[in-house]
Amino acid sequence: MLDLFHFTSAEISILLLSLKVALFCVALILIPATAVAWLLARKSFFGKSLLDSLVHLPLVLPPVVPGFLLLLLLGNQGLIGRYLHEYFGISLAFTWMGAVVASAMMAFPLMVRSVRQAISQVDKGLEIAAQSLGAHPLRVFFTITLPLSMSGIITGLILAFSRSMGEFGATITFVGNIENETRTLPLAIYSYTQVPDGDLPALRLVILSVLLALGALMVSDRLERKANLQIGRGHD
Repeated sequence: MLDLFHFTSAEISILLLSLKVALFCVALILIPATAVAWLLARKSFFGKSLLDSLVHLPLVLPPVVPGFLLLLLLGNQGLIGRYLHEYFGISLAFTWMGAVVASAMMAFPLMVRSVRQAISQVDKGLEIAAQSLGAHPLRVFFTITLPLSMSGIITGLILAFSRSMGEFGATITFVGNIENETRTLPLAIYSYTQVPDGDLPALRLVILSVLLALGALMVSDRLERKANLQIGRGHD
């Protein structure tokens, strides 16, 4: 029983790599996801439905499809990746930075959905009143819209972080399963199930993944309740 909680140095390294990828993932998508969420929540424009569909497409595609598309675009011989590699020396495929990009692509829709919902619940009358008093739209956003939707933004970040921690299909397709470079928790679990005597370390990582996911969901639910209470629509 004690062996279930006796993590090896290799397993701790896997956890630290997963945390690093997830943290960089949420940092990468925070601003663009918030901007897209605000655009979808507050603006009407030609092509809005198409943009909405494209944003949420990774949620309904097999995860290997976004991973393969990333390989075609950002691989060392890809449409964009070849220029990044040739002129800037940047290689994303088969690196931990590529794992960040892959998980960001899969987590982006979740972040947008959460922030969009939070912004939609902000009373537009407050924004209109502030603008009628001469406040610049940017000031209105940063002093009214953003603070009132902050709980939803934090919830989106937690969901994106959790999604990144569990990302498998796009990651293994784009960056492979390289030890100490791209082998995050789900990839490590898969690897341990493929080798003799790998059941115990796989089980340890499974338990760790479940605990992390439960913690993230509980915090997310708590923040969502707090957001609903802030706008007077929630209940205990």
